[in-house]
Amino acid sequence: MSENQNLLAEQRRALIVDEVRRRGGVRVNELTRQLGVSDMTVRRDLDALARQGVLEKVHGGAVPVVEASTHEPGFEAKSGLEPTAKEEIARAAARLVAPGSAIALSGGTTTYTLARQLLEVPDLTVVTNSVRVADVFHTAQRTSGRRPGAATVVLTGGVRTPSDSLVGPVADRAIAALHFDLLFLGVHGISAEAGLSTPNLAEAETNRQLVRSARRVVVVADHTKWGTVGLSSFAALDEVDTLVTDGGLPAEARAEISERLRRLVVAGEPEEDEEPEGLEED
Repeated sequence: MSENQNLLAEQRRALIVDEVRRRGGVRVNELTRQLGVSDMTVRRDLDALARQGVLEKVHGGAVPVVEASTHEPGFEAKSGLEPTAKEEIARAAARLVAPGSAIALSGGTTTYTLARQLLEVPDLTVVTNSVRVADVFHTAQRTSGRRPGAATVVLTGGVRTPSDSLVGPVADRAIAALHFDLLFLGVHGISAEAGLSTPNLAEAETNRQLVRSARRVVVVADHTKWGTVGLSSFAALDEVDTLVTDGGLPAEARAEISERLRRLVVAGEPEEDEEPEGLEED
C-alpha cells in the first residue's frame, strides 16, 4: 500500500480489507504509516469495517473474520462491501447484453447493481429470482411510465432468503420451464476446487436450475469472492462461460481462471472481444 493522504474513505477501507486478508492481520500503527493518515482515521475505518462484518477489531489492530460455511449475510450487509468494484463490474457486464435478448439475473448485490445498468437496454425479457432486482425494473416503470422498449420482467415465486432471493421447489419449477440467452450469476464464493458455492442449500439447487436453463453463464463477482467456499457447490468452473470481475483479482487467480473459462473480463482493463454475448451462436 502506498501513502496517500487524499484517498477516499472507501478506497482506504478497501486497502485495509485487502491487507488484513493478505497478511492475516494488521496493526493500527502500521496502517497509519502505510496510508499516511492519522491514528483516529484508521480507528474510524476499522470501526466501520467491523460494523460491516468484514473484519474483527482486536487490541491495537484487526484480524479477518472467520465465517462458517453456512453463514449467509443479509442483503444490506453485503451492499456495503466493495461498492466501487460492483459498479465497475456492472458496467462491464452490461456491455455483454444485446437488445432484445432474454436474460436471467440471480439474487445478489452485484446483480442488483447490474440491473440498474440495464434499464436503458431496449426490449429485454428479464427472468429473476431476486425481489430486489425485480424492484429495480418495476420502480423505473412506476416513476417514468411504461415506455417503448421497457423490459418485460418475470419474477419467480419461492421462499425468500436473507439476501432477498426466492428459492425452493416453486422457483425451481418456474425456472425449469424457461430458457434464456444469458444468465448473470452472483456468487457467495468461487474457487478452483469448489467452483461456485453458496451457504444456502435451497439457493444452491435454484442456482443449478438457472445454470441448466441458460445458453451462456456469466458470473459477476468481485475479487474478494475468489477463494471463498460456501456450504454447497452448485456449478463447476467449466460450466461458466465468462467471469466479470475487478482489477483486484490477483495474477495467479487470473491465470487459473483463464485456463478454465472461455472468457475473463476485468472491469476497467482493455479486452479484445467486446461483442455482446447474448445472441452468439453455439
